Amino acid sequence: MTMKDAFSTLTGADRDTIRPGEARNGVVHVVSLTLTKTADALIDPKLVLSWLLTALSAPGAMVGLLVPVREAGALLPQLALARLVEASPRRKRFWAAGSAVQGIAALGIAAAALLLSGAVAGGVIVACLAVLAVARSASSVSYKDALARTITKRRRGAITGLAASVASVSVFGVGALMASGLFAVAVAPLAVIIAVAGAAFLLASAIFLTLREPESDTDDKDDDGSFAALVQPILTDRQLRVFVASRAALAVTALAPPFIVMLSAASGRNALDQLGPLVMASTAASVLASYVWGRLSDRSSRQTLMAAGALGAAVFAVVGAVGMAFGGLGGALGAAAAIFAAQIAYEGVRAGRKLHLTDMAEDAFRARYTALSNTLIGAALLASGIFGLAADRFGPAPVLMSFALIAALGAFLARGLDEVQQT
Repeated sequence: MTMKDAFSTLTGADRDTIRPGEARNGVVHVVSLTLTKTADALIDPKLVLSWLLTALSAPGAMVGLLVPVREAGALLPQLALARLVEASPRRKRFWAAGSAVQGIAALGIAAAALLLSGAVAGGVIVACLAVLAVARSASSVSYKDALARTITKRRRGAITGLAASVASVSVFGVGALMASGLFAVAVAPLAVIIAVAGAAFLLASAIFLTLREPESDTDDKDDDGSFAALVQPILTDRQLRVFVASRAALAVTALAPPFIVMLSAASGRNALDQLGPLVMASTAASVLASYVWGRLSDRSSRQTLMAAGALGAAVFAVVGAVGMAFGGLGGALGAAAAIFAAQIAYEGVRAGRKLHLTDMAEDAFRARYTALSNTLIGAALLASGIFGLAADRFGPAPVLMSFALIAALGAFLARGLDEVQQT
């Protein structure tokens, strides 16, 4: 089977409609994204880094900073980077540079884990994570442009979905080793895993530079260079406002896992024992769901967002109700099952919102639309700290019930989006 035949099978595209070099570009996208998505999972702040800082006796406040630093750091700088990306004739350079810096930052985290301890280790690791997050923002704001310029519409979801599924298989294997006891869950082995993640980022950077991306016209006569011109789309484009509102509501699918874990009644089990099953549950859901959601998004990202939001609402409602009724989820196994279901919903939201924004925006403004959307969502995620305070006051089960309502609202708002794959 030729590369073109494989690309046709993967994306469902008619072989005769595949542009010259598009199949090769598809391979570059899949390999690069597989490497970075694998690295992302191996350095997950919600599970891996949280455990690592705890094992290193870092202060609890530093552990609490991990997720906000990672999420907000990856989103908030994008508005400042958007014009730089738009001015670049080739977007792949920004993605490759961001991936390379992420690799260096990951290696810094691994070195800190091996050489330092306590508050010093925590401070260095959080600082390296902040550098990684800002570098990730450069990759994020440029990737949708690079994808749109090298892969035809209605084939892009299959590419990103396949990469997510392949990456999840490897991470699932690591989680299985942790859970089996054959893999010692300790600081030194985890530092080695994080170093491997750093190497994966660096390799992905080198591979992505081989992407055959056409040079773009960077002359925008409608842009006077002002901040007002940069944020104008959110004021003038109703579809962008609806998209941002829906995405903000559906962001609860990313916030839910820590609250699900809090419901677990496995208080007698050591956190070391729970890391493997939780990693396995999360990655198993990605393996099963990513490619399917990607293909569905190629047909209709709008309907994908609606379906994933509805699924998330159902999962959070059931998990919250069980938690309120029984005071827990039956230990690590119950928490893993709940995380598995929640992760499937999250994968759908992620696939739908990435592809919808890629396909709805014109080439000249895609980076700007991406930056505006991500910056606003980053601000919303910072404000989401209120849910942690609510969980301390009322417990995680009511928070998850509120997430169910918010996810349902997000699914409803997605109904107002256009079918951008049909245009």
